[in-house]
Order: sequence, then structure tokens, then C-alpha cells
Amino acid sequence: MSDSLYTEFRKLSPKVTGGIVRMREETFKDAAVPARYKILAALAVVVVTKCEPCIRAYTKMAYASGVTQEELVEFLNVAMTEGGCPGEQWAMKAYSTYKELREGKQVEEDVCCRLEDL
Repeated sequence: MSDSLYTEFRKLSPKVTGGIVRMREETFKDAAVPARYKILAALAVVVVTKCEPCIRAYTKMAYASGVTQEELVEFLNVAMTEGGCPGEQWAMKAYSTYKELREGKQVEEDVCCRLEDL
């Protein structure tokens, strides 16, 4: 989905389109639970639901929030436990993205659910 198409559609549907972005802005703030753990929980969910663009986006958010490799692996273990064998394959996509970020590589993101707006 292109940015211009999303912008156009959001103007036509301002109360609904973008609602998930507003929810994420509120959800992923530091509060009783630090933001990075909420991001890791979301990453575990998208690994199990197999949304590759979201996996890359939440992994980037996790990396940017200072998540350690050990923390990432523990949450990916949760995803693999709940997702079974396919969960393991999708968890590897998250780990690969994290590894690329650690190596200073640019990670491409698809426009999915407007995660880049956060």
C-alpha cells in the first residue's frame, strides 16, 4: 500500500482509518509495563499470526527500544511454544531482522498497519 493511497483514504475515513495507529501510540508507551516488553509481546503475537511485515516492524521497534538479544530470544521462545513448528520458522524471520539491525544493515519494511507512524 502506498503512502499517498493511505493518506487519501484516511482523509475519506478519518474516524476509522488510522485508529489502530492511535491505539498503538497509547499502548506502546512506558507505563506499569515498560514499552519494550509490550513491543516484545506484540512481536510474539505477530510471529504466531505469521505477519511478516509486522514481524520486521516490531523487531525494528524492539531493537530501537533497547531490547537485548536475550530478551528477544525469550519472547521468540514464547512464540515458538505457542506457534509450534511454523512458529519456529516465523521466529527465525524476527531473529534475522534483529541480527541485520545489530550489524547496521538497513531493514526494508512493507507498509503494514502503519507501524512506521509510531
